[in-house]
Amino acid sequence: MKNTALITGASSGIGRQLAWVHAETKGDLILIARREEALNELREQLIAQHGINVICIPLDLNQPGAVEQLFQQVTEQGIEVEYLINNAGFGLHGLYHEQDWATDEAMIHLNVTVLCEMTHRFLPGMIQRKRGRILNVGSTAGFQPGPLMAVYYASKAYVLSFSQAIAEEVERYGITVTVLCPGPVDTEFFDRADAKQVSMFKTGATARSVAELGYRTMRKGRLVVINEWRLWFIQNWINPWVPRRTMLKISRWLLET
Repeated sequence: MKNTALITGASSGIGRQLAWVHAETKGDLILIARREEALNELREQLIAQHGINVICIPLDLNQPGAVEQLFQQVTEQGIEVEYLINNAGFGLHGLYHEQDWATDEAMIHLNVTVLCEMTHRFLPGMIQRKRGRILNVGSTAGFQPGPLMAVYYASKAYVLSFSQAIAEEVERYGITVTVLCPGPVDTEFFDRADAKQVSMFKTGATARSVAELGYRTMRKGRLVVINEWRLWFIQNWINPWVPRRTMLKISRWLLET
């Protein structure tokens, strides 16, 4: 396989569109998701249209040992991952004390632990080869706390911080780390998060436009990428000056209206 991208959460939404964008460059793909049928359908479409090599690995990354299993499977086939795209994740809307702890724990594990372990497993090979690019899919949620989505917002704050720190560590080896921080995106994410009723989630960018931006800026080695200039302006020039208590109330209001 050549010019290979490994994408987690590839069966739908941003991950699926990232697969299409990479395929259009004639690069090969390793696609990871739980839904085997959706992965295989995507694989057939990509091969038919672009004539590339596509490996599908149906896997629940939240299961114990799943990342190690994935890494061993890729390593044993002698595949060099040029692009590591950590896209898998989910959110949950509601009061923290009323939520099921097992669900929140799974969210932390997938959004944070799996992303870190994937990076830890595949980064040494990139360093050895002195080339490679990592794209971590974060969110504008990572720039402030989110009452009513407390764990999800906190997990994306972790991704934002972690990605920037790792980017500085690996720059000397010719490797880049990009964190993509979109606002609301029109995917099934908000249905799963039980947040479709929230006004700001009823419309959003297309998954394709976000995927194109993320892929393009990853190739350029950009550090932090926000998909809309208005969101970029808010996060960089307004939020830092708003008192914390006020920001919390605004954030909650946005998530309950």
